[in-house]
Amino acid sequence: MSAIPVESPFRRFVEDFVRSPTAVIAAIGVLGIACVAIFAAQIAPQNPYDLAEINIMDGSLPPGSVGFDGFHYWLGTDEQGRDMLSAMIYGLRISLSVSLIAVGSAVAIGMSLGMLAAWSGGRVEAFIMRAVDIQLSFPALLVALLLLAILGKGIDKVIIALVLVQWAYFARTVRGAALVEIRKDYVMAARCLALQPMRILFGHVLPNCLPPVIVIATVQVANAIAIEASLSFLGVGVPITEPSLGLLISNGFGYLLSGRYWISFYPGVVLLVTLVCINVVGDHVRDILNPRMQK
Repeated sequence: MSAIPVESPFRRFVEDFVRSPTAVIAAIGVLGIACVAIFAAQIAPQNPYDLAEINIMDGSLPPGSVGFDGFHYWLGTDEQGRDMLSAMIYGLRISLSVSLIAVGSAVAIGMSLGMLAAWSGGRVEAFIMRAVDIQLSFPALLVALLLLAILGKGIDKVIIALVLVQWAYFARTVRGAALVEIRKDYVMAARCLALQPMRILFGHVLPNCLPPVIVIATVQVANAIAIEASLSFLGVGVPITEPSLGLLISNGFGYLLSGRYWISFYPGVVLLVTLVCINVVGDHVRDILNPRMQK
């Protein structure tokens, strides 16, 4: 008798994912945005951070204009003469890199503390979870503003602020999932075999806690981009020399009513499309990994 083929979880996930055309389009959008951010130096027609490539005489040119040196500005320029298309490509790279680094660090810290709370229990669990409750009781943007007021401006400071406002989501999620897994028979068997607690936690319990973490991480990437854009728009995020999408929107906000809409409009559209694509992918991944959410 031939053995019945067993479908791998990854293949089943892909098959479930491609059933939604909207999610597939959003995933293609996320992949395209990531490629543009990664290859920004090769794609962008101008380096907006190189003063030698910027001509102040080309400031505030409308879309489709030709500069004094013959350079074609397809999306116009800002008041400093930077090509808006190039500035958005580089700004997208900064926004994505900051959010991915921050979320990755928050995942590592939150998962470690969540696993520690679930395994230790008692006062350790109570202390960690009270810290989580305190963290989640304040708006993330307010906490980030307070932290940046103390730390100052800079990309590294923004990453630290985002990590400190996001780790609690992962700690609470992992702790809840780990509490369920720790009570299962395979953990009891591992304890009877006198395996090291770290091996049990990270070798057996953690892999079974990853599905909800993946969902939360996908959503938090979009939240991190939105928070970083808000901080930069308020002038406390990334420095002026390395503008992200939020800072580009802020630079043109004062010109919206004067007819120079393109300085803020196009970065706002890119930011909106990025957030929508990531959220659509995250929502569909949540529906797939949680059967109770499927319709």
